[in-house]
Amino acid sequence: MSSNSFGKLFTVTTFGESHGPAIGCVIDGCPPGLPIGEEEFRHDLDRRATGKSRHTSQRREADEVEILSGVYEGRTTGTPIALLIRNTDQRSKDYGDIASTFRPGHADYTYWQKYGIRDPRGGGRSSARETTMRVAAAVVAKKWLLEHHGVRVRGYLAQLGDIAPAGFDWEAVEQNPFFWPCTEQVPALEKAMDALRKSGDSVGARVSVVAEGVPPGWGEPVYGKLDGDLASALMSINAVKGVEIGDGFAAVVQHGSEHRDEMRLDGFTSNHAGGILGGISTGQAVVASIVLKPTSSILIPGRSVNLAGEAVDVVTKGRHDPCVGIRATPIAEAMMALVLVDHALRHRAQCGDVGVMQPRIV
Repeated sequence: MSSNSFGKLFTVTTFGESHGPAIGCVIDGCPPGLPIGEEEFRHDLDRRATGKSRHTSQRREADEVEILSGVYEGRTTGTPIALLIRNTDQRSKDYGDIASTFRPGHADYTYWQKYGIRDPRGGGRSSARETTMRVAAAVVAKKWLLEHHGVRVRGYLAQLGDIAPAGFDWEAVEQNPFFWPCTEQVPALEKAMDALRKSGDSVGARVSVVAEGVPPGWGEPVYGKLDGDLASALMSINAVKGVEIGDGFAAVVQHGSEHRDEMRLDGFTSNHAGGILGGISTGQAVVASIVLKPTSSILIPGRSVNLAGEAVDVVTKGRHDPCVGIRATPIAEAMMALVLVDHALRHRAQCGDVGVMQPRIV
């Protein structure tokens, strides 16, 4: 397998390159009868899109979804759902100078070593453009999760460089281009990004995702753990270099008496585990975080080599993000939603007749 497909029962296969004619995906395993229309993809695709603020890449794509199959009279039929988005704002000429050069920090070198050929235009298949179709597929997943289980998946930017939120308000997240949970800090973020862009450099970020309403029992022991699949899915996002579930790496300085989530009949006293124990959901909110590296495409010259084996200095041209984390929130939400819908269907297939076990902590 070439690993362009994701999931076991709710599977998503993506295709296309950054500067090709189109990108697309095929969703297989979506239950029939789910109401869905092309207009429902607009909101989340706009949240992920470039060119929406001066702090992201200025590539402007319409990102209009075409439903090619799997939907009839506004409802899913249970057959494969094919989605297509045509690329309309490619500037391949920006990449002419690097066609024979490996950009430091990019997948140019590894794709060349693996395949013996690469598409240098915008990074080809390794471009974050590919994540557009993950977000599109997750529109279907999110709707099914909400309608059938009341599950809501949402995320926020939890750190930008050395700046952390001074407060938290979910309503603030959707009211600024950073998905930042503290409105008062947005001007400071804009100032920091303006200075970074002028310097020609980039910075890393941290994004957190929360799924509320997940019932207990999703996930499988040992090799199909819910947190294991979440970690794999989130690590598949471009530029992600670390994943945490719950408190994650902060657990290294905690004591067992602090980290364990004690139980009462009226609920858990904490959620350090991120809503997952033994690879299976507890009924609490499922919480995960990702760390994204600083963008490698910057205006500061970097040392590299070319196809002739010669030493060169590389200055990346084109339209790039000074911080890829700014628009990673809807992508991280998408991967969590796709994992959850897959596990929901897997749980239903194996344990659908188990029912609600008592006692149940709420």
